[in-house]
Amino acid sequence: MKYLNLGCGSRYHLDWMNIDIVAAGPAVRAHNLVRGIPLADECCDVVYHSHLLEHLRPSDAFRLMKECCRVLKPGGILRVAVPDLERICRVYLEKLEMALEGDQAALEDYDWMLLELFDQTVRERSGGAMRSYVSRDVLANESFIYERIGEEGRALIRSVRQLDEPTRDRSINSNARSAPLMWRLRGRLGRLWRGTGHQFVRFWLGAQAVEALRVGQFRLAGEVHQWMYDRFSLARLLLTAGFIEPTQQTATGSRISNWAVFNLDTTSEGVVVKPDSMFMEALKPPSGGSEA
Repeated sequence: MKYLNLGCGSRYHLDWMNIDIVAAGPAVRAHNLVRGIPLADECCDVVYHSHLLEHLRPSDAFRLMKECCRVLKPGGILRVAVPDLERICRVYLEKLEMALEGDQAALEDYDWMLLELFDQTVRERSGGAMRSYVSRDVLANESFIYERIGEEGRALIRSVRQLDEPTRDRSINSNARSAPLMWRLRGRLGRLWRGTGHQFVRFWLGAQAVEALRVGQFRLAGEVHQWMYDRFSLARLLLTAGFIEPTQQTATGSRISNWAVFNLDTTSEGVVVKPDSMFMEALKPPSGGSEA
């Protein structure tokens, strides 16, 4: 059995082939998936990706789904996890009604749900308004936020708070010194290019053009959300890309044999990593053709 994990980040299994734009370890292959999947036709039994699709423009997302279909064997399984737009909207409306009735606790939750809806789509700097929100010394609705964003969210909040401490610069420099030499050189060359490039743009076009360049570079770097999906739109995308039988799943439920033991959507203790997710699976037609 050949299993493929796309956009894996630091969450991957050694029994799988793992691909991401930046390799988080020696078991991960670095590749930009917008350019396609660097594998042969019909070579995989399972393809999985979590919280990748929403970072792609809709046209690129469709091409990636076609690529997933291409590399799967007939009858192979595709499993997708994305932020659940429908659930976000339902919780937002629930908190809106409670806030309108004067519920002060619900008001904090309402503010958070607005961030879930919009912040990662409209932000122009890394972390956006969410970073400022979780950097507070006290979060009145901390339990609600953790309920929404789960274990990865906890780790993210810890790292944000550590970076916002006065020792931030020292810790960053320490991490930079321990990074591989090639990564450090790439970082320095990138900063040099951005510095000289911005100076060139400022000289010829002015400060506003420099800001436009900065925002554009950030928004093309992969952090922002380019689209969102609910159970209808995701199933429609899968069908259009050539899959059949799109079926909603849970974090632990799957047509993939022994899914839970891989701990990709859950921790080893069975805790859901990203509880704001919608999970959906579909099959490549047994004939290898498309019913779209």
